[in-house]
Amino acid sequence: MLSGKARLAGVLGWPASHSRSPRLHGYWLRQHGIDGTYIPLQVRPEDFAAAVRALVALGFRGANVTIPHKEAAFALCDEVDASAHRAGAVNTLVFDQNRIQGSNTDGFGFLESVREQAPGWRAADGPAVLLGAGGAARAIAAALLDAGCPRLTLVNRSRARAEALAGALGGPVAVAEAPPLEGAALLVNSTSLGMAGAPPLEIDLAPLPAHAVVADAVYVPLETPLLAAARARGLRGVDGLGMLLHQARPGFAAWFGAAPTVDAALREFVADDIPRHA
Repeated sequence: MLSGKARLAGVLGWPASHSRSPRLHGYWLRQHGIDGTYIPLQVRPEDFAAAVRALVALGFRGANVTIPHKEAAFALCDEVDASAHRAGAVNTLVFDQNRIQGSNTDGFGFLESVREQAPGWRAADGPAVLLGAGGAARAIAAALLDAGCPRLTLVNRSRARAEALAGALGGPVAVAEAPPLEGAALLVNSTSLGMAGAPPLEIDLAPLPAHAVVADAVYVPLETPLLAAARARGLRGVDGLGMLLHQARPGFAAWFGAAPTVDAALREFVADDIPRHA
């Protein structure tokens, strides 16, 4: 039951109906006995700025931002933290009085997920190959570089977009037409390929060394064709659900005043609403 003092937050997207974030945050709200709610907010791109300002006026504590609003959120914020600056995008908004504060927790969520699902992995273990150059790729790339990745290669359908990202990131970043998998310690798919309803990601994993980790930001289905192929070769696979769960932790703490944890029970609860296979 909500009271008149309930804390309010949500997720802004177009669409937002597919988001599992309400299920995730709802679990934590019940677990911690918090008087609050987290709701999906379907907002067209042209209405995004007005919608965010309306949430501030309505007393919301903040919101998550998902496709296609992350870069628009960055431009709208009164202040952004270092994670958002590095990623050039915002996925977490906190409203403090009338000020809009932005951060990007996607990179944090990605690293935490890989460390959880591939114990012993370190960003410094070797070169990484990242497929994609969108908002999620920007955050993942920045997090990998900041964590000590010795060399990162970007592969994207639009080479110009990948080169722009490489230039913005700086450091040991290269752009390639095809994934240089020989000797790579990590392969990451940050594109929508392999997502339910989208074409599969067609890539030959044979050149990857036996110690490599394959991570997919897609979490619908949980076992993407890429992860199935990786596991079939005996490689360690990291699904996209862990990134979703971990990236949510800082926002929940800021909005609802409790530090949530990611455990097996939470993963099972959220995964129960997600197809296991394509």
